[in-house]
Amino acid sequence: MPKVLVCYKWVLDEQDIKINLGDLSLDSSRAKYKISDYDKNAIEEATLLIEAHGGNVDALTFGSDKVKQSLKDALSRGPGSVQWIGDAAFEQADAFVTANVLAAAIRKNGTYDLILCGEGSADSYNQQVAPRLAALLEIPAITFVQKLCMDGSRTIATRKLGDCTEVVEVEGPAVISVLPEINKPRIPSLKQVMAAAKKPSQEIKLVELELSADDIIPKTVSVSVKGYIMNRKNILFKEASHADNVAKLVASLAQEGLC
Repeated sequence: MPKVLVCYKWVLDEQDIKINLGDLSLDSSRAKYKISDYDKNAIEEATLLIEAHGGNVDALTFGSDKVKQSLKDALSRGPGSVQWIGDAAFEQADAFVTANVLAAAIRKNGTYDLILCGEGSADSYNQQVAPRLAALLEIPAITFVQKLCMDGSRTIATRKLGDCTEVVEVEGPAVISVLPEINKPRIPSLKQVMAAAKKPSQEIKLVELELSADDIIPKTVSVSVKGYIMNRKNILFKEASHADNVAKLVASLAQEGLC
């Protein structure tokens, strides 16, 4: 029976973030947190696998001190246990640091048959953590997965690559990053939410992972993040004939170099 680990990220809910019109800076003062939507797909897929094949699924997350708020939500979605690393280093962490921390935590816990991640996170979506994690653990990585199944020790994945798909197989441990279309995450029932409170959770201190100072220094640093506002021209064509309106629209687009 498979032993599956799913990694997730606790992020700001983008629908709560406001844009200050003066300088386009982001106001997240009233924003709530949530499990990254892409990681919800990873959690759901891990849960579906163990429902079909038996075994167990654990969850792992790295975040700020606020990440503890995510545990009940994560456990209500299927994992039997969760481990979390909450540290101020997360505030500046990039994919390099995140992968180093997760890999060290995984080595501390032993091996897994599969490690699932979302293809990217809802905040940065840099798509680097899963392949970096696989490289650090020295196991295969399969990315852009839209369908996943297991046959004994074999994992069979369908990857979405532009306008085509690729079916690949791997034996033994692997890191899998899944696309949103792989499933529709369930909404936890009241029973599942209540049961989550009884499931085990464990904090791992960053110092326990014995990482070097270089391992937690980010390679990339975000200088600023600004919102984007599209200014529309709001040109109206009010000719009596629809054909004349269409002709004027096409001429206007041509003048703008858009057709």
